[in-house]
Amino acid sequence: SKIKGIKVCRQANASWVEEFDKRKNPLGQEYYWLTGKFVNKDKGEDTDEWALNQNYISIVPVKFDLTAHHAIQDLNEWNFK
Repeated sequence: SKIKGIKVCRQANASWVEEFDKRKNPLGQEYYWLTGKFVNKDKGEDTDEWALNQNYISIVPVKFDLTAHHAIQDLNEWNFK
């Protein structure tokens, strides 16, 4: 279907129920292909999932900082020598 436009969205609260399918490539080597079910727990009309399902291009600005800031002081007191 035709693309309706572009939406700047937030990431939906969703996840995969992971399953893996064991396969073989043309050389006979085994590998695993990720399969499973996508579960969207977020029905908001401001989400990427909603936009994609409505035939919009979805742009989601993201930022990652997984620092455990509360642990920095404790770790600085360890003797790493």
